[in-house]
This record gives sequence, C-alpha cells and structure tokens, in this order.
Amino acid sequence: MTDSWKNKSSIAAQLAALPNLPMPELWALWDQHFPRRPMRVVRHYLEGRLAYRLQEKALGGLPADVKVYLADCGEKHSKIKTGRGPEVRLLPGTTLIREWDRQEYRVTVLPDGSYELNGQHYRSLSAAARAITGTHWSGPAFFGVKGVQK
Repeated sequence: MTDSWKNKSSIAAQLAALPNLPMPELWALWDQHFPRRPMRVVRHYLEGRLAYRLQEKALGGLPADVKVYLADCGEKHSKIKTGRGPEVRLLPGTTLIREWDRQEYRVTVLPDGSYELNGQHYRSLSAAARAITGTHWSGPAFFGVKGVQK
C-alpha cells in the first residue's frame, strides 16, 4: 500500500480516498479488515463495506442489543420472507428439559451461547438434539422453543 494511504489521519480523509484507490490497494485494505473476499466483485460494494468498517473501527460499532433489535425488525417487517422467523435467543442459565425414550435430558444455555448436556459442550441446540437422538433434528423444534421470543 502507498504511504499516502497510511498517512491519512482522519477517518473522513480515509473515506474520501476510497473511490480513488487502485483495486490492488482496495483489496489489500479489504484483506486487513475481512476474513474472506466476496464472490462477486463490485467496486461500489467494496467501498461501502470498507467505509462502514473503517468508521466502525474508529468510532465503535452498534451495541449488540441494537443489532439484535434491528435484525428482528428486519425479519418481522420485510416483504421478503425467508421462512425462518425471528431468531430464538435463550438467556444464559436457562435449562431446557426434554424426555426422550423414557429418559429425561437437561440442556443448559451457557454464557458464551453454547449448550451443556451431561457435562459435554455443544455449539448448537441441534448438536445437543443429535447427541440425544442419534439423528439430525432441529434443536429449537426438538426442545420446543421454536418461535419463542424473550
């Protein structure tokens, strides 16, 4: 990357420079901020995402609860229906109880968003359901929390 890019001190100057950066420099900047490149390359998209990311790093991003709220609003009010519905969010410490084959299973939601079943940790409710049943299940459906909102 050129020294002129590195020497830009204000975020406004960095944003103003984006449309004039040669593509190799734009890609180098992208690679610094994102783990992978997009499949379709449209310069305007790259500039927009980089502009947001630069501002986010300099000024801070949205609080997590605002992101969740906006995602839920988008899902509820969008004319494009994905069929998923609002995401299920369970508070840490919540214990889900399910009986299967005459045995009771207790799954606890952990603070990092994972789940604990019989001392084993699972990344998703579906993985915990698979451990119980031996087959693929939708975890929220198996535990009866599909469509539940806090």
